[in-house]
Amino acid sequence: MMNMNCFGRNLITASSSLPLVQIAAQKEAHFWYVLPNEVKSTNLLNRYLEILSPCEKENVFHMRGEQLTKRALLTRVLVRTTLARYQMNCQINPKSLKFRTNNYGKPEEWVDLLYTDDWSPPPLHFNISHTSSLIAYGVTVGSPIGIDVEEKQRALKNDILTFARRYLSPQEIEMPTHIADHELQRQEFIKLWTLKINEAYVKAQGKGFSASPFKIFTVQLRDHMEGGIHIPPHMISKNLSSNWQFVLLELAGSHYAVVCIGKDRINTGKGSIPINLTIRKTIPFVEDECILQ
Repeated sequence: MMNMNCFGRNLITASSSLPLVQIAAQKEAHFWYVLPNEVKSTNLLNRYLEILSPCEKENVFHMRGEQLTKRALLTRVLVRTTLARYQMNCQINPKSLKFRTNNYGKPEEWVDLLYTDDWSPPPLHFNISHTSSLIAYGVTVGSPIGIDVEEKQRALKNDILTFARRYLSPQEIEMPTHIADHELQRQEFIKLWTLKINEAYVKAQGKGFSASPFKIFTVQLRDHMEGGIHIPPHMISKNLSSNWQFVLLELAGSHYAVVCIGKDRINTGKGSIPINLTIRKTIPFVEDECILQ
């Protein structure tokens, strides 16, 4: 059954405190997402602008078109408002957060490089991904994380098998070729694409696509049930399983999302601990909905 945790629909000022969230344990990953189409209030969007830095505002207004501008705004707001929830012993204004890049020039890969003038953060790691219709944000403690989201109805410009041969290993190509139904074949390919050729793994590494030769490793799918919600495939890579753990899930009935987390920090010596996911849908400053906990 879906759990609801709403803190009111009344608009509040951007400087007001956000409902706090307990910092994730080392075996946990927190996954937040917002649907841009559900954020319709002009007053709320204007309030969101108040918490952005001058540089962020400039980047938002450089976007062409209303939808791209809105998505850029919501992306930065989701980052700031989510991180402001993970507090230690003080109240954090999301506007006060500042960001630095990692060694590979990534601006928001590691939260231990995030600071305010009077606050030393916990060792959080975070990552963000978006499509035109969904923005997602992942948070962990002590372990690197990468996430990626894809629309289930994503249009494929080329023939599926032609596209697959370019990126997938021979073992992976065999998976969709055995499916006669074209739509099912397309869905299986998108699942593989989301797991492998996505940004989750390379973003978790923080290095970029040039460091990820995709054809040298193979993903393996198996059915998995977790937390009462069906997560269609749970993927373990043959070559990467000693260091990384992947989970693929369905969001809002319209998207696939993958979470990649480094599991070397959460190894008990008796096998790795499965990722314990908490999933929340949010409209910052308005409502939280707990999807999985």
